Amino acid sequence: MIRSMRWKGAAFTVPFQLGFVFLYLLPIGYAVYESLFTEKQSGLGLGGATTEFVGLDNYTQGLTDSAFMSSILRVVLFACVQIPMMLLISLLLALFLDALTSRVASRFRIVLLVPYMIPGVVAAIVWVNLYSPDVGPLTAIGKSLGLDWNFFAPSMVWPAIGNLLTWHGIGYNMVIIYSALQGVPRELFEAARLDGASELRIARSIKIPFVRGALVLTGLLSIIQMLQIFNEPALFRNITPQTVSDSFTPIMIIYNQAFNAGNYNYAAALSVLLALILGVASFLFYRLTSKEAD
Repeated sequence: MIRSMRWKGAAFTVPFQLGFVFLYLLPIGYAVYESLFTEKQSGLGLGGATTEFVGLDNYTQGLTDSAFMSSILRVVLFACVQIPMMLLISLLLALFLDALTSRVASRFRIVLLVPYMIPGVVAAIVWVNLYSPDVGPLTAIGKSLGLDWNFFAPSMVWPAIGNLLTWHGIGYNMVIIYSALQGVPRELFEAARLDGASELRIARSIKIPFVRGALVLTGLLSIIQMLQIFNEPALFRNITPQTVSDSFTPIMIIYNQAFNAGNYNYAAALSVLLALILGVASFLFYRLTSKEAD
């Protein structure tokens, strides 16, 4: 009877297992397989192309590819600034909502979550138009304040992209942190207030330590998203190709190798390398934050 119930329970996971195998495991396995080969032209290319097994040569080329490694370093440095700022704003908004009544908080929560509901490409197009000196209002507002800013200048591209990503992502992170705050026993707040603790002290000593797990989760998701950034710089490249090159981010390099250069094997190797780097970065972040929590 118990075994039958277990099998019935496991049957509910079959759709997920099939999706996981066909949409994740098989594509990953195929990418690893393709990365072990290369396509070589015979003669002047008139004799066709042949596929040869090269082992780990594509990975060696990727690790010594200065453009690819520079793009990873560029995105990592950007993430070290943008992710903490986004999580800090999300945390402050979650604390603000937690201080309100549930009815008022629900209204603000919906408003703050609207940007996340907008598809990433649409959000990027909206902000690119807002940044535009021809049709966007931000340039005119800056001039009225005595600020001569150009969001497509080399020094402003990353801040412009960071502002876009923060606007688009704070709602989702805020909801996760706010949900964790709802699990904090309200009795702790009452006891702290009776002891004379201020709301700032309650937030710093009680609320924030309780949502550490939510902050770790949102941090992990942000790291994974950041190293795969593509839509925003790709749209910026259409506006300012002299500032945003086709090797601006790792995904842009992989895209160009696969669909512009037609080098699918090398693109597959770069994809696997990026996945490994993502895994290592996520593991190190989790280990470091877990040690801090202990």
